[in-house]
Amino acid sequence: MSWDEQAFREKLENNHNFPGEYTFKFIIKSEHENKVTSLLEGAEVKIKPSSGNKYSGVTLSRRMQSSREVIEVYRKAYKLKGIISL
Repeated sequence: MSWDEQAFREKLENNHNFPGEYTFKFIIKSEHENKVTSLLEGAEVKIKPSSGNKYSGVTLSRRMQSSREVIEVYRKAYKLKGIISL
């Protein structure tokens, strides 16, 4: 991963109240939607396919207990090939 985890944790804690609702947004090839939706058990899932159905925008929302919990989801996501996090 090429991101500053500590800086991200500080931003999360300064801009979100935990525990609280958090929304993740990803773009992935449509055939891999199930890999993204399985990142966050119990999440509200919204999927929006691209006009050519090659890619999908996936939104996952769920109550998160802490910034550490949010970061763990991103760690799992970054292991998926071709995923883009928004």
